[in-house]
Amino acid sequence: MTAIAMAEQERRQTVTVLFIDIVGFTALVDDLDCAVVRALQRDYFGIVSDVVRAGGGVVEKYVGDAVMAVFGTGAGGFGAEAAAAAVKVGLSVQEALRGQLLAGRFAVRTRVGLATGDVIVDVAATRDFGHGMISGSVVTTASRLQSYAPHDTVVVCSETRAVTDQLVAYQELPPVRVSGKPRPLGLWRALAPQHARTAKRHLWAVPAAA
Repeated sequence: MTAIAMAEQERRQTVTVLFIDIVGFTALVDDLDCAVVRALQRDYFGIVSDVVRAGGGVVEKYVGDAVMAVFGTGAGGFGAEAAAAAVKVGLSVQEALRGQLLAGRFAVRTRVGLATGDVIVDVAATRDFGHGMISGSVVTTASRLQSYAPHDTVVVCSETRAVTDQLVAYQELPPVRVSGKPRPLGLWRALAPQHARTAKRHLWAVPAAA
């Protein structure tokens, strides 16, 4: 492929990367028949991918029990709404999985990590189920943050929190030291979309009828 063709196929842009995995997956499947593991994965991947795509994201890959998704690669480009959509998808996936029995018998807990930053996007790959669509250190950051998330929570980096602060309510968590990073990373737990929190405040403010 010529340099010109590669330039046309690839572009630099900001995106938000989401990682989600199942807590204790290795121990869960250790004694299971492979057919049961496959049924569990099929149910899990189906739920996650449906929520990701409904929220405007692209599923980039499945690895074991992990799903990586990317937000902000569409025609509209990246912005606060794209990053907020990624956070809302993380919360929605956990809500969708709550109470579900995967493969008809397994209730699971998950952890979600999100990071925002610049990547090289393979434009063609965004139309081909996302496989190998982005390259950049933000991918590793999102994966690492996910591993620090408390069970059944969504955590984000400082950049994601800054761009979505007017759209999502957060709780600050202690910074974490991540291998390969020179300084601790800020960590924020996503609580709820801001409009939902505002609506509740308004509801609470309504006086009781006489």
